[in-house]
Amino acid sequence: MASNERTSLLSRRKKDDSALHSLEYRSQMHKAGRSHSVGSLGGSSSLGTFHVPVRGMVKSYSVAADGTVSNLTPAQMGRQELYQLVPFAAVMGMQRVERDISEAFAELAADMDVKEQKNLSSREREQRRSRASMIILDELEFESVVVTTPLVFAILIAAMSQFLVGYNTGVMNAPASVVFPGHSTVSWSLAVAAFAIGGPFGAIIGGRMADQRGRRGALLIDTWTFLLGGLMQTFALDMFTIIVARFIIGFASGYSSVLVPIYLGELAPPTLRGTLGTLTQFAMVIGILISDLLAFSFATESLWRVLFAVTALTAAAQLLLSPFLLESPRWLLGRDPRSLKARYIIKQLRGMRYDHEVESEVENFILGGAAQRSESVSQWAILSEMVSHSKLRMLFASSLILQMAQQLCGINAVFYYSTSFFEGVIDNPLVGTTIVGAVNVLATYVALLLMDRCGRRTLILWSAGGMFCSCMIIILALLHYFSKTWALVAVNSYVCFFEIGLGPIPWLIVAEMFDAKYVAVAMSACSQLNWACNFIVGLGFPYMNKYLGPYSFLPFAGVLAATFMFALTVLPETQGTTPEELATELVRNASSGVLYEVNPDSVRAIDDEWRKAMEQIQHEEDADMQNGTYEYGFKPITEGDEQDEPNV
Repeated sequence: MASNERTSLLSRRKKDDSALHSLEYRSQMHKAGRSHSVGSLGGSSSLGTFHVPVRGMVKSYSVAADGTVSNLTPAQMGRQELYQLVPFAAVMGMQRVERDISEAFAELAADMDVKEQKNLSSREREQRRSRASMIILDELEFESVVVTTPLVFAILIAAMSQFLVGYNTGVMNAPASVVFPGHSTVSWSLAVAAFAIGGPFGAIIGGRMADQRGRRGALLIDTWTFLLGGLMQTFALDMFTIIVARFIIGFASGYSSVLVPIYLGELAPPTLRGTLGTLTQFAMVIGILISDLLAFSFATESLWRVLFAVTALTAAAQLLLSPFLLESPRWLLGRDPRSLKARYIIKQLRGMRYDHEVESEVENFILGGAAQRSESVSQWAILSEMVSHSKLRMLFASSLILQMAQQLCGINAVFYYSTSFFEGVIDNPLVGTTIVGAVNVLATYVALLLMDRCGRRTLILWSAGGMFCSCMIIILALLHYFSKTWALVAVNSYVCFFEIGLGPIPWLIVAEMFDAKYVAVAMSACSQLNWACNFIVGLGFPYMNKYLGPYSFLPFAGVLAATFMFALTVLPETQGTTPEELATELVRNASSGVLYEVNPDSVRAIDDEWRKAMEQIQHEEDADMQNGTYEYGFKPITEGDEQDEPNV
């Protein structure tokens, strides 16, 4: 076991005290398996233990069930904090929140450990602090690379629902002229906008069904709804049937937009929830792109039904895969803390081998659920509290304004009607639509990178400002001040700027800035408003395009200008809680009866193990140098590839 633990530290050679995020190390830990997480060093357990009073815990699910104390390693204590502070929702961009909480706790626990060391010099104390923080942080982040097969299947099946949301956002774009030729502008506008009419109803029902029928049961209902809407749309006899089918599919989409983030957030450990939120966003934008690509072959008078059949076929595939869907452990434990089914599911999801590991995770779910529980309080009571509290009121108002801006900026006018908009701009409008879909996917990836590095307010300013400039270029190009090619370029830049700010940020700030108990209610209110504004754009843009002509994007430019001024003068920076605030919160939590005690038998274990790991690294590097196999930052040239270019 000592050898396994030293092996897990081998990738730290050159960064020693400061290497807090070694991917190679995490990969080695993943290969070694959970049973190797405790060697002679014992992981964070060699540092000491937290003594936590356990109040009201039932013996069948509490690690220390007698009501006295529960002894937790620093990593176990950190996981409890993550479960209580990270919302049970998969939201794109939340990775930074998860990482900040992990780092803040690792530093806090390392400081507490160093304070208990009485006979260390200043340099030794600083080294121990750095190394202790690293070990704790690595253990906390270990779950982010342990993705089991049951979790993968559940993620993929749930993500298919978000794929259908994106697909049905874009599928009406290309076949406007071939579906029942001769239809009126009113009937087609209603068919497009009916998607957004059904959305808010689905969002309301989805949350209720998730609580009543369980997350898995609610997801199956959503899949059957997609199947019904897809079949109706595929075999429609007239435009009225198309409109009704679009309403049903919109209902399923709104239902999915609420349910899938909750379901994935409750399956995944806290350190994976932001990543899964990103995955669902990619599933949606890829759905839009696939609808554009399929239109090249099927947007004809004889084959347009194939485009609509994709919804039914995807939903049928979900139903066939439904045996792999697992119920949410949080929902099961909320109904029965003694649930054996919840324990079995947790064991599958986390890849655990031992009952004590499962019980520890059960306690995390229960404590996290208790900290974030709002089911016992009515939504109106929570809304009243949010409105009456000045800080919460400001955040809530900012969230609602940004949701309105997200839709009224006109982004769905592009995804609903870009093919008709590009007529006369380029030779093949469908090419322009597909380029926009591809740019949308790439821009989502760029947004993921920027959200880790930039403030939320900064991104909103860049997004609104960039979209405003793009709108003005579109208008000038349509007025022939520029070539029409500039209109295509401007539409794509408009989509890019949307994806880095107004696309993800309005949802992210809800998860970041509200206490966990307010998140569900705030998300629900934001979702209703978002769908309502979506309907306005979907119904109104054909008339704007008809009567305003080249000025059709001018109202959107006005909304963007107002959004820019709001962000500049009113919107607070919403990048999340600062490390100092997190540390204060963690200290406050730890002050309520939580004590830290150093392990007296292994005070020097961390230093001894570190020295052994470094000696082993040096020994292996010396052997590689003697054998001529040492890599000096690049792959050495061998006789077989002297003619090839070196891989630097």
